[in-house]
Amino acid sequence: MKNTFKYISKISMALLLGMAITSCGSKNEEATEEHHEEGENTVELSQAQFEQAGIKIGNVEQRVIGSELRVNGVIDVPPQSNVSINMPYGGFVKYTEMLPGTKVKKGQLLVVIENPEFIQFQQDYLESLANQEFLKAEYDRQKELFDEKVASGKSFQQAKSDFLANEARIKSMEERLKLIGFSIPKIKEGTVSASVNIYSPVTGAVREVFTNVGKYINPQDVIMDITNSEDLHVELTVYENDIPRVNEGQRIRFALANSPEEWREAEVFLVGSGVREDRSVTVHGHLKQMHEDLKPGMYVAAKIETDSNETLTAPEASIVRFGGKQYVFSYAGKKSENGETVHDFQMLEVIKGYTEDGYTQISLADTAEDLSNIQLVTEGAFTLLAKAKNTEEEGGHGH
Repeated sequence: MKNTFKYISKISMALLLGMAITSCGSKNEEATEEHHEEGENTVELSQAQFEQAGIKIGNVEQRVIGSELRVNGVIDVPPQSNVSINMPYGGFVKYTEMLPGTKVKKGQLLVVIENPEFIQFQQDYLESLANQEFLKAEYDRQKELFDEKVASGKSFQQAKSDFLANEARIKSMEERLKLIGFSIPKIKEGTVSASVNIYSPVTGAVREVFTNVGKYINPQDVIMDITNSEDLHVELTVYENDIPRVNEGQRIRFALANSPEEWREAEVFLVGSGVREDRSVTVHGHLKQMHEDLKPGMYVAAKIETDSNETLTAPEASIVRFGGKQYVFSYAGKKSENGETVHDFQMLEVIKGYTEDGYTQISLADTAEDLSNIQLVTEGAFTLLAKAKNTEEEGGHGH
């Protein structure tokens, strides 16, 4: 009986001990799970890791961020800045050194045109000048005789007609010679030439050249096109649904296709009044600053700032993406473990807004926390993300 009692007692003790162990095991598992849950969005770096990662700490900044309308367009110039060079009376190209892309200044020699008829034009003009003094004297004499009732009215009228006709001829020939490009004072001095120089009317660059030395230029032919590069602007295409959002004076940021990260600025100065067949209008923007690398016809991607608000922002480099969500890291401070300094970081989910000038509007997904109070990791966020997710896959958290 005693042996039976002892056997039963041993079984009872074993059951009680097993239940205790099971209970402790459950508590430990719960603690481990709880510890893991608390640590899956946290990262710890040693002092050496902290320095190697180049971590920089800052604050969320209050900045003015604009809501933007994304559009496309081109670099262009207004019609008055595209100049076509021609010769009203035609002629042979005697000289030119212009090539597409050549920069020119206002008044610079572009081309020399030669035409034998130019000599006849100048000769006729000089002959009319030579007759001017004689016809004027004859007119004055006949007028005096007519006033004194000595000469007939017919002689006076003939002298007057000859004089006025010559004056009209002189004026018309002067205008024709000026139109061709001759200097009237030089012709009066006796300088006669079969060739004429054509000078640039604007400062800019040669866009196209349509001739060569020795080629005959007809009056209707264009010799070359020059673009006044001082008046470049952006022409953007905005579709009718977005037209009400665009107004004069709004800020434009645009980038070229070959340098999409380099943003330049312009300002809306004209919104088209007519909607085209594709349901769009053209929006023109004045450049804030001239850029040497801008050429008419270049494609641009642009953002029109349609509204602006003061909001909390973070540098773009501080925001990381994981699992389809956006995160930032906050610095939770440092502590000492086993005589070593350890830095703690917390991974926080954020909601992104508009981005401008390298800063992005953000708000915390957990509205219970105050975004303005966190110490933000401004550099090294990608290193922390890699550390956090690698540690999570290994089943622990970062040490």
